[in-house]
Amino acid sequence: MPQDTYESALRYLFSSTDYERMRRVRYNADTFSLDRMRRLLDLLGRPHEKFPSVHVAGTKGKGSTAAMVHAMAVEAGLRAGLYTSPHLADVRERIRVGREDISREDLARLIQAARPHAERLRAEGDPATFFEIFTALAFAHFARVRADLVAAEVGLGGRLDATNVLVPEVSVITAVSFDHTEQLGRTLAAIAGEKAGIVKPGVPAVSQPQDAEAMAVIEAAARRAGSPLVLVGRDVTYSWRPDAEAGRMGGRLSVRTPLRTYDDLFIPLMGEHQALNACAAVAAAERSGPLAARLTPDLARRGLAAVSWPGRMELLAGQPDVLLDGAHNRASMERLLEGLRRHFPGRPLVFIFASAADKDVDGMLEVLAGAAGCAGVVLTRTDNPRAADPADLAARLARLGRIAAGTAADARAALRTAAGLAPPDALLVVTGSLYLVGEVRRTIQRNL
Repeated sequence: MPQDTYESALRYLFSSTDYERMRRVRYNADTFSLDRMRRLLDLLGRPHEKFPSVHVAGTKGKGSTAAMVHAMAVEAGLRAGLYTSPHLADVRERIRVGREDISREDLARLIQAARPHAERLRAEGDPATFFEIFTALAFAHFARVRADLVAAEVGLGGRLDATNVLVPEVSVITAVSFDHTEQLGRTLAAIAGEKAGIVKPGVPAVSQPQDAEAMAVIEAAARRAGSPLVLVGRDVTYSWRPDAEAGRMGGRLSVRTPLRTYDDLFIPLMGEHQALNACAAVAAAERSGPLAARLTPDLARRGLAAVSWPGRMELLAGQPDVLLDGAHNRASMERLLEGLRRHFPGRPLVFIFASAADKDVDGMLEVLAGAAGCAGVVLTRTDNPRAADPADLAARLARLGRIAAGTAADARAALRTAAGLAPPDALLVVTGSLYLVGEVRRTIQRNL
């Protein structure tokens, strides 16, 4: 397929992005529903009904958990799909079958096939969003290749997310914390209610440990749905320690479920929170028919050892070393600092930080300001239209009065500035935004 055909298809797809519309939407109000998504899927032949799935919601860890389920399914020999968002470098990363991202040719063909239906909705005065269109494309791709199992990550919230048309084999809720409060609500109970909206009648559900306020909401949702609820920390337990295997940083753990014990698992992802994600992934695998039939401790061991989830405590060795982590709320930033203390004790840290303006910027900066071993912070911005101004970030950090900070116009300049600040053996930590992580990752890889 000619390059210009692919680029033209992408331009059409991205033309459906409307940041102002996204900002205005209240997902917990009566102004939004899944009716438009269902209408689009009806026009496409209802592809979401043609494959079994594992559906994963949560504030933190949902992408990692989906990737772990997918890795075990691939190791089991299944034709396994993975749907995640956002992407780091290429939009094709969001749709994966086996170990391969969707091809340019396939994505362009899907966009071309869906375009008349999207235009029909537009003509009817109810245009589909970018995420709705892309989710429909993913489901059409998984149906076309006859996927045996799809691990699908929720984009935002859960109850009214475009992915919530799925009726999965099992629903998973990872850690719930404050994020997207404008859309999902300003209390933990409200946010948990949106996440728990993926729980379907009679469909098993798995939840990670939650604050009491969130757990009460999730348990109530499961009772109403008649959904058997498996709780990590009660029904599924683990032991974990940080470890390095074959030069990779990660953790080693054992997982115990009501069915069996999975010993000596190596997870090549840093931070103890990944142990909780692994517990949820194993519990989900035990309840997803196509994978459950093939699951053994040895298969789980091989699958989890092969999991890859770039941009989440990902170490790029160099001079200096760079750690990428897309933490974009206060709770995620706290988990990042816990991981740094575990895996890099005593090393000086220089942070590169950017954020969307509508995030909990002050909460994240307060956590950074208390980071042990911090030798400086460089504040920058991404290409995202919602990016916060570095000067505003610097003023907010200055009010905390604890650490030195500089600003840089973009990711490339921020890398140069941070490297200049770094003392010997320093670790550059890029965080605050997955968009920033993606831009820094591309910059570093182009220079290798």
